[in-house]
Amino acid sequence: MATTTPAGRASAEELNYPPGSLVLLAGLPGAGKSTLLDRLYGLRGDERGPVRAGEAWVIDSRQSRNWWARYLGPIPPRIRTPIVHATHVSRIARAVVRGHGVVAHTRGTWPHILYGFAWLARGVGSEVHLIMLDVEPEIARAGQLSRGRVVTASGFARHCRRWRVLIERARGGALPPAAGVTVLDRPASDLLRAIRFDGPRGGEPDGRQEGERDGR
Repeated sequence: MATTTPAGRASAEELNYPPGSLVLLAGLPGAGKSTLLDRLYGLRGDERGPVRAGEAWVIDSRQSRNWWARYLGPIPPRIRTPIVHATHVSRIARAVVRGHGVVAHTRGTWPHILYGFAWLARGVGSEVHLIMLDVEPEIARAGQLSRGRVVTASGFARHCRRWRVLIERARGGALPPAAGVTVLDRPASDLLRAIRFDGPRGGEPDGRQEGERDGR
């Protein structure tokens, strides 16, 4: 099922956003965010910097992790992770300030990140939109195991609690301060073929049916 609350669903296979928007791809650890970016943009997973893809820059947290790997390898994760995350956030911020369309992986259960990016986007006349990958915790856990990067049980439980709150708000109609939210389960995510930056600002995207707003 795909639920859209004024975001950019133009069809089952395409999402359209206004030029220069920041599109954040959110979900539980292991939900498939990087996998979706790989499929849509042909990422290999070994990139060390943002990748230009047509009208957008694609920014995955793996890129920052790969960049720092040669310097921070022996450093414990509790120190390494904040450094990698700060680099990732700064790369997104720079692209937004420069007016680029951006598709970026984000820690979707941290709402303060959304507020910070929304404030930054408003400052340059842009918008923030969310694509939320809503999968069962068991599926997300399996995804962590398959990539070899498993979140601690306590940490994952915190992510799940925060995610439940966010997803209920999104399915209820809105998730301020995002200009729009699209919730995709795994089948809907598998159908997605393109994210484009040619949609209207502040209105319904071309080709969208009214019933798609609440998943009917």
